[in-house]
Amino acid sequence: MIVLKSEREIKMMQEAGEILASCHKEIQKIIRPGIRTLEINTFVEDYLAARRATPEQRGYRGYPYAICASVNDEICHGFPNKKPLRNGDIITIDMVVNYNGALADSAWSYAVGTISDKALHLLKVTKESLYKGIEQAQIGNRVGDIGYAIQTFVEEEGFSVVRDFTGHGVGPHIHEEPSIPHYGKAGKGIRLEEGMVITIEPMVNAGVWQCKIDENEWTARTVDGKLSAQYEHTIAITSNGPLILTDQSC
Repeated sequence: MIVLKSEREIKMMQEAGEILASCHKEIQKIIRPGIRTLEINTFVEDYLAARRATPEQRGYRGYPYAICASVNDEICHGFPNKKPLRNGDIITIDMVVNYNGALADSAWSYAVGTISDKALHLLKVTKESLYKGIEQAQIGNRVGDIGYAIQTFVEEEGFSVVRDFTGHGVGPHIHEEPSIPHYGKAGKGIRLEEGMVITIEPMVNAGVWQCKIDENEWTARTVDGKLSAQYEHTIAITSNGPLILTDQSC
């Protein structure tokens, strides 16, 4: 069942999104060769606590951390650890913020030091594909319009779109209906309505799109060991077009 959100609920989610976006901006300042992802996890816990917010995914289905920290060939759900990041790595930090009961969800990929031209291109294409998807998040459009816009752009650039993980509705719960694939056919799927709040979060691989799951039963990585990147925003469907609730430009 798809639950439409009121203007008041969307406003509350936007407040959570502003905290999340500001946290990503601060993470960007501390990411450098030598930092450990567990240090980033601690930084996020402290940052949110100081703003009376909490990391919603900690404890979700037993997940033990405040963030997901996915490095290089890790697609998503990477566990923070004590291994120092190295010059040339790329890392995706994904988190869900709960502020006064309202949720916001956003992931961002970062370069660690100086990265290769191929890695830089992967980040650029993945980020641009997110915004191409957001452009399609209009009342009356269909879920397939979002996926088609993302997939066609990504594949034209020589990369692939992960199929095993999708965007989703979000609200009082981290994962709600509908599912938002980042591939598909234009004009197909559920029609978008005013009041829907969804995440669009393309995961893009430098090689093939298939993934495998680590022994921790959480972390997904590319089957060919090539790089993966992800960018994600929480979006409200409104009469004025898509409203990015986790906008980092504010």
